[in-house]
Amino acid sequence: MQKLTDNKERITIALKKALASLEKIIPMVEQKKDCFSIIQQNLAIIGLLKNTNLLMLESYMDQHLGLMNKNKSSRRDLETIRTEVLKIVRTAQNK
Repeated sequence: MQKLTDNKERITIALKKALASLEKIIPMVEQKKDCFSIIQQNLAIIGLLKNTNLLMLESYMDQHLGLMNKNKSSRRDLETIRTEVLKIVRTAQNK
């Protein structure tokens, strides 16, 4: 349960950082600031959101695979499912 709490805190912090960065970009665009600076900020937000998605997925799977574990599913099968889903999502996010 501690891991879920830690992930919730990490997710919240990352989303707040992304929001703060986005709130900085909008005035930059309106003031016609240097495009390169805006692009850097935008890429930082995208990275934060991608990492946040992975954290949320991990938390979801840990919670739900934990329930499956209580139902006597094979630990190795559960870990294989978790690893494969994360691998697929990471690959999709890099496209």
